[in-house]
Amino acid sequence: MKKFDTILWDVDQTLLDFELSQAYALGKSFRQFGLEMEDSALSLYVDINNTYWKRHELGEVSKAELLTGRFRTLFSELAIKDIDIGNFASVYQEALGSVFYFRDDSYNLCRRLKGRVRQYAVTNGVTSTQQNKLHLSGLDKILDGIFISEEIGYPKPQKKYFEICFKKIPDFRKEKAIIVGDSLSSDMRGGNEAGIACCWYNPEGKENNLELKIDYEIKNLWEVEKII
Repeated sequence: MKKFDTILWDVDQTLLDFELSQAYALGKSFRQFGLEMEDSALSLYVDINNTYWKRHELGEVSKAELLTGRFRTLFSELAIKDIDIGNFASVYQEALGSVFYFRDDSYNLCRRLKGRVRQYAVTNGVTSTQQNKLHLSGLDKILDGIFISEEIGYPKPQKKYFEICFKKIPDFRKEKAIIVGDSLSSDMRGGNEAGIACCWYNPEGKENNLELKIDYEIKNLWEVEKII
């Protein structure tokens, strides 16, 4: 008898390589605005973006503040002026949703698991961006559902986010569900708060510095097949 019948997949940096998409989108946006982007600018943006997302997870900034604030901070740090932040943010977001890169051949893994377990995407990304990436990648046709925080009304890791997701899944049982994701602060903390099993996708061998309960730790997504 299988342990789990429902997998909650994180999207960015789990099923799809967000870092590659992020680099592409930022570079394209810089070029469109006639700006040169050095490697240091990408590294700086990544740090700023991660900080804003963590603050959003904690409820310290809204999604709207995040989407523009990260670029306002970036351009301030780079001493770049006279940029329409709102326009730049829109161009970036569109570019971000126009490309996708699978991690660990995730498409074929999800296709292989289809019918054996129910699979849902759980993501904090921007609705239009995530919907477009999942559609272009074909994952939307394999997954049983997609739960985007903007539509749910709460971000991961908030317990309310998961409670609403659970209500939308037919015959849902916590003891039969597992969340798979790369983020300790979002996915694993969320799983802990929601009371479901947690599988930490940790290919880089990072330390669990948040002391969260991790039921399984994997370096390749295909290890999930053995867990379920």
